[in-house]
Amino acid sequence: MKHYGYLFLLGLLFIGCAKEQQPKFDKTKNFEQELLQLQDFFKIPGLAVVVLEGEETVQEAYFGVSDVERKIALDAEVVFPIASVTKVFSGVLMMKLVEQGKLSLDDSLKTYFPNLPIKEPILIKHVLSHTSQGDEVGKHFYYSSRFGALTKIIEEGSGDTFEAYMKAEIFDPLGLKNTFLLKDSLQLAESNFTVAQPYILEEGTITKGFMDYGSSASAGIVSNLKDLSTFNNALDQDILISKESKELLFKGIEEDLPYGYGIFSEKFQGEPLIWAYGQYDCYSGLWLKVPSKNLSLILLANNNLMSDPARLIYGDVTSSLFALSFLKNYVYQISDMPLFETGASTTTEQAYTNKEFYQKKLLSQALSSSFMARFDVKHMETSKMLLNKVFSEFPNYLEYADINLMHTLSFLKDVAFYRDMESFNDFDQQIEEMGVHLLKQDPHNPYLHMYMGTYFDRKGDVEKTFFHFRQIVEANNFSRNWYTVEAENWLKETKPDYKISKAK
Repeated sequence: MKHYGYLFLLGLLFIGCAKEQQPKFDKTKNFEQELLQLQDFFKIPGLAVVVLEGEETVQEAYFGVSDVERKIALDAEVVFPIASVTKVFSGVLMMKLVEQGKLSLDDSLKTYFPNLPIKEPILIKHVLSHTSQGDEVGKHFYYSSRFGALTKIIEEGSGDTFEAYMKAEIFDPLGLKNTFLLKDSLQLAESNFTVAQPYILEEGTITKGFMDYGSSASAGIVSNLKDLSTFNNALDQDILISKESKELLFKGIEEDLPYGYGIFSEKFQGEPLIWAYGQYDCYSGLWLKVPSKNLSLILLANNNLMSDPARLIYGDVTSSLFALSFLKNYVYQISDMPLFETGASTTTEQAYTNKEFYQKKLLSQALSSSFMARFDVKHMETSKMLLNKVFSEFPNYLEYADINLMHTLSFLKDVAFYRDMESFNDFDQQIEEMGVHLLKQDPHNPYLHMYMGTYFDRKGDVEKTFFHFRQIVEANNFSRNWYTVEAENWLKETKPDYKISKAK
């Protein structure tokens, strides 16, 4: 019996040693490795990242270069145009004006724009939440250029210029020495700031791009990780606005809409996510907060491929592989799931415990791959494999159909069309069924009508194309956008006798 007792103890010892030898999950290292994969995949010249837990910086890194031609490494001093992340600052200014009693979010837009040719009762809160368009004002989120109207409202409410009020209420009190509103090239030439140079991907090659000048409530701030971290912490600590105002900022007009008052807000697997993104032609940024974990992520890049492929304009941060990598490593700490699927992993069923996350990851990679196929058609095959994997493992696709998935499926057809490839009809059934399903939920969504109209145009169905493009140009209370121009051009070429029935 003693012999067996010794063997038992020896077995326990080996088990204990084996457990000790298992590598500990290193979220920082894993996240860094995946960011490098993403930087390479999206051909981003320079990528800056900081992860905050409360006020503590738990990860900060600078990958690549701020200037490709001069081979200047990216570092903490370099500033980036942050594009629409500016909207968060503007949202805070609006909340401050409300707290100061200088305006109400229920004020009519016509109070500030009396000659505005609109019949609908559009209020400030509708513009601030991107719900001012369509027949049902306040009910649907449509990202809109109307947000820029808040510039004048902030100026009239404060009695000062937009820039002066921004400096007085946010930049100066927080000591943001590396943050400013970008006016013109002369301003940069006369400053001591090192600005990340702009780049764009053309035919798969990193090419020198251009900078967007000018500022408004919509965009125009230039900053760096240090200052954005300070701003992030000030929001957390209710330094700029009260806790109640901050909660309203995050919540917005309706809890079930993806946008608050200047910032996105959604839930994923029950986890509230507060976020913003920036996208110029040659820059991109992402700011993501997980309040329950006291975690914040800030990313800046000097091309737009951190934002554009993920179609963040539709209001779902989990369509971004950058966001998913952060959630995977810092929130869920998933150690057995690669960020990028390969051909081999798409041919066998994966036994992951978090199936919803896995599904979302497949969809996000398929979306990004379809976008990158415009530069290299090999990504088209990857996207196709990923979509087949999704539809195989999760066959009830109408349950998770959304505008991002519609974009993926439609974009693959477009790539085939513009590259003079054979017609790509692999997912026609899904496109048609999803289109009907989603338009029942949101009959006036211009993006859905654009995708469906383009789909039927590629199929040669003139009448169905006409139906969808007509919905776009005749839609009530929508500001003119790129999809309006596209639809009008098709109508002029294909239906020259057609006259728009009412002006927008």
